[in-house]
Amino acid sequence: MDHSIEKSTPGFHRRDLLKTGLALAGGAFLSGACKTSMGAAGNNKSAPSKSVTVTGKRKLGRLEVSSVGIGVQNMSRKYTTEVPLRSEMHNIIRTAYDNGVTFFDAAEAYGPHEVERILGEGIAPFRNNVAISSKFGWNIDQQTGQRLPGLNSRPEHVRIVVEGMLKRLRTDRIDLLYQHRVDPTVPIEDVVGLLKDLIKEGKLLHYGLSEPGLQTVRRAHAVHPVTAIQNEYSLLWRSPEQAVIPLCEELGIGFVPWSPLGVQFLTGWIDANTRFAPGDIRGIESRFSPENLPNNLKLVEVVKKWGVQKGATPAQISLAWLMAQKPWIVPIPGTTNMAHMLENNGADAVRFTTDELRQFNADVATIEIKGERLPQMVLQFSDVEAAPKKS
Repeated sequence: MDHSIEKSTPGFHRRDLLKTGLALAGGAFLSGACKTSMGAAGNNKSAPSKSVTVTGKRKLGRLEVSSVGIGVQNMSRKYTTEVPLRSEMHNIIRTAYDNGVTFFDAAEAYGPHEVERILGEGIAPFRNNVAISSKFGWNIDQQTGQRLPGLNSRPEHVRIVVEGMLKRLRTDRIDLLYQHRVDPTVPIEDVVGLLKDLIKEGKLLHYGLSEPGLQTVRRAHAVHPVTAIQNEYSLLWRSPEQAVIPLCEELGIGFVPWSPLGVQFLTGWIDANTRFAPGDIRGIESRFSPENLPNNLKLVEVVKKWGVQKGATPAQISLAWLMAQKPWIVPIPGTTNMAHMLENNGADAVRFTTDELRQFNADVATIEIKGERLPQMVLQFSDVEAAPKKS
């Protein structure tokens, strides 16, 4: 049996890019036992299937989107480095739309560039009925797509990047454009000033920030309202609850969790015997080390227990919990698997009562997650403050 598994959450290309100077070789995911997905629709015999249609809507600032979106970043190259069939990626995108998904998340860095092309091709028949988000900020050669060292949010560069995005996405505007990581050498006022101009020109409708420093958010918001913050957030990584989410609530900013399924951990794919081959970033995340996995899997057991109680899969419980936190939180689980996409949609139908949510949180609170979410070489790009604006 093939032990490789596909990446069902945001993070691989994003993180691969963050690791400047670290080249990850290809390699399959290695598990100690053959197993099928605990989360693939139709494969989890312990829980009845939920509706695969997303009917809920949510607001990110003034941008209305489906309550569950989809991250498409691995549609050019999967977490385990295989290249997916392009026509099947188009099929997943279009089937997601047919089932109520109207929010599609990409980035210049994914590919680089190729994921935007795949998304543009996929949504072409219904472009005007969906919201596209993409991201800029890494130093990428606009002619070759080559990743150059560091970050680049210089306004003159960003303008060129946006023109390229519009062509790749086959559109005349981007609904939500994020700064992928804060550039510490460029004042955020200069970046947002350019984005504000692009909004006036109709090339952007809204903008956001990903993994930003808190003061940078306030400074950006003072120039032009921030629509959304995109940070890692899941039952496995809850740090945004401390300061970022309260700041969003204060300023009226939406929140989009990337890696809402904890890089597949919360779907039940991973067990205590799981080991990761070279090329799989989870192999250098200490939360998935052989020493920490047995402890951290206690969280998955809680999620599975609640899945049985609620008639849902672990993935659906995990996504529904995120949506229960705030009405302006919109998860964007990623996948290259049709069944997983439909399963993720089913989270829209899962509801917690007040008492259930209280008990669920109490159950989760008994578990202390061990290990870091990312290596320090990656973490250094999060919570960065932009250069001060010179008078």
